[in-house]
Amino acid sequence: MPAEWTGPDWASWLLRGLALITVLAVPLYARLARGRSFAIYGSIVLVFSFTGALVTEARLTSWASEAFRPWITGIWTYGACAAGVHLALLVQARLRPVGFRFLVSAPGQAFLAAGFLAGPWQLLLLPLRLGVDAAGWTQVLSWLQWLDLAPFALATASLVTSVRSSAEWVRIPLATDGPEEVERVPVERYRREPPALERPGLRIVQISDPHLGPWQSVVGLRRTLESLLEHDPDLVLLTGDFLTMEGQGTPGALAQALEPLRSVASRCYAIFGNHDHEAPDEVRSALASNDIALLVDAEAVATTPIGPVQLIGADYVRRGRQEHLETLMRRFPRRDDHMRLLMLHDPLGFRGVPLGDVDLTLSGHTHGGQLGLLSLGLDWTVLQRSQWPDHGLFGRGSNRLYVHRGTGFYGFPLRIGVPGETSVLELVPVSR
Repeated sequence: MPAEWTGPDWASWLLRGLALITVLAVPLYARLARGRSFAIYGSIVLVFSFTGALVTEARLTSWASEAFRPWITGIWTYGACAAGVHLALLVQARLRPVGFRFLVSAPGQAFLAAGFLAGPWQLLLLPLRLGVDAAGWTQVLSWLQWLDLAPFALATASLVTSVRSSAEWVRIPLATDGPEEVERVPVERYRREPPALERPGLRIVQISDPHLGPWQSVVGLRRTLESLLEHDPDLVLLTGDFLTMEGQGTPGALAQALEPLRSVASRCYAIFGNHDHEAPDEVRSALASNDIALLVDAEAVATTPIGPVQLIGADYVRRGRQEHLETLMRRFPRRDDHMRLLMLHDPLGFRGVPLGDVDLTLSGHTHGGQLGLLSLGLDWTVLQRSQWPDHGLFGRGSNRLYVHRGTGFYGFPLRIGVPGETSVLELVPVSR
């Protein structure tokens, strides 16, 4: 049996003191150096995350053996310090060396994510514990103690999913009809190159949501692009959200990361995502320096082995999505004998695409839902019942939508059961 616990020792009090100083000092520094908005953001993140984390630390040390208590408090202290340093340095955000990312950014953001989960989790467990305690089920109460670890175990496990992407071949059949409302439709996924088609398809590499930052380095993105280009795609389509705060604060980094695309620039087209409007000049400059065409509510025609392809690039808008897309489609009507593709960062707008007007819409934005059961071979994610198509292939009439899970992500490492995606898409055209 664990030794009886008599209250926080000096190490736990040190942890609480550091947490209090961080919660007060980091937002104050942010207010003075960056402004009110970031100070409010920092306050919210720290208060909610640290509250959940400290409640969990108190719970764990209340039932852990005496030998393990210093380790628990030590790990929590390291996580809190890393989180505070990471947030403080975001005030003057820039890309950091790999050692800093490994020792500070990764554990700090994981600690914040776990703390965010831990608060609601402890509240959910409270009625269950009270009921079991009132019933006198001592053994059950002992088993429930291990549930205190769940948010931190989940956050730790998510690091594995968050730092890797799944390399896939995705075969997308285009169509002449389909469901009346937006719904998921079958798609073929392969871990290795699929069997050859009788008629050649259009080979596309889609890069979505790379989010250059602590979880996506310049070197890492370059390697991803070089690997994908080995498959000799007919088109390379970049569907937005290139940067994080750290990426925005490092001029020239995105241009350097995208350099592998310069050799196939005539096949590359890009659009803005929502985060790109935070640093539009940096994104424009990075694309232009690599001769990549940026389509902002614009059209391009690409010559491909299967014939001409009409590309429409939609800008990101927060409101009036349907009106925006209807206007864009009227401005650039379908060209005869052309495959017609729409690049649309946010898949929520797919419902506004006029029926029969686009063969395939390519989107990202959702990061695949971030939390789900894809790693277990199931399509379910937390966005399943939301308005957002989360990942994979969807249909509405003859319109098709492919939602890329993203090459990276923004913020907390909470890709849980939903790995990123580095895929080659193979479009199977239909005869008209």
